[in-house]
Amino acid sequence: MTPKIYNWAILGCGRIAGKFSSDLKSLPNARLYAASSRNLEKSQEFADKYGFAKAYGSYEEMVADPEVDIVYVATPHSFHHDQVILCLEHGKAVLAEKAFALTHEQAAEMIQAAHRNETFLMEAFWTRFQPSFLKAMEVIQSGELGKARMMRSEFCFFAPYNPETRLFSRELGGGSLLDIGIYPVFWSMQVFGIPSEIQVMADLAPTGVDRSLAMTFKYPGGEIAQLTSSFNACSDTHTEILCEKGFIRILKTDPFTVKVLISKKDIGEEEVIFHSNQGFGLYLEAAHVMECLDAGLAESPLLPWSSTLDKMKLLDDIRAKAGVRFVF
Repeated sequence: MTPKIYNWAILGCGRIAGKFSSDLKSLPNARLYAASSRNLEKSQEFADKYGFAKAYGSYEEMVADPEVDIVYVATPHSFHHDQVILCLEHGKAVLAEKAFALTHEQAAEMIQAAHRNETFLMEAFWTRFQPSFLKAMEVIQSGELGKARMMRSEFCFFAPYNPETRLFSRELGGGSLLDIGIYPVFWSMQVFGIPSEIQVMADLAPTGVDRSLAMTFKYPGGEIAQLTSSFNACSDTHTEILCEKGFIRILKTDPFTVKVLISKKDIGEEEVIFHSNQGFGLYLEAAHVMECLDAGLAESPLLPWSSTLDKMKLLDDIRAKAGVRFVF
């Protein structure tokens, strides 16, 4: 059977949209159909650069195009709620970049719109589809290292304070948690689930968003996760899962390479290197969306709506403990 070709549209023509579009070219069943932004000149420039057939100067024009099958929403997360619902109300399948929304309440309303319109919706959480993640979870679930007991995960980079930028803007949902801290939180949820206790220490920028966060989660079985995110310091981006008989360390060495070190007590170490030969690795989530649509699914079995809602609720709780309040 000839695979269905899906017409993809991009909503928001920024940096992450460019990476995604570059990766999308590697998928034979994906057609780069339309680019859209609030500025026609910008969307036309983006369309010309990446090979989209059409360019729109408004999101409303793009979603009104009956040829659009799937929309990748690549704008800042402060805009996702209204834009995702706009797409869903026009019957478009949606892949929405992380963070999925600003709050759990917004996320729930977006998912309700998908229910109401019987339309596919998924959070674009690319880590879930990476071979390095799958390898780490395979080792944990096999039990060869015993039970996972502790975890450390951090994502930090230095960004000079500028209240005009998205990173430090309360109006745009800034702060390290939703930008990069969401990755350590995701890892902790995948390994241990929902914590029973949360402790948070925060350094807030003058705008009131979190510049740095240190989070400690405790779980009913005594497991502990220590998580860090910051715009005020640099680190290698890594996650360590400490088990009874060894540990796993996942380290991103460059935009295309991830190392997974598996160390087993009294036996030795195994290092597995995953290198993406097809770009940034974003094509994996795009391919999964089309697989779900081929199967007639409204939500992903790998990133179901329930997991997105659980994560958004946990992020709300962390932000409340940090004393961060967004402007709506």
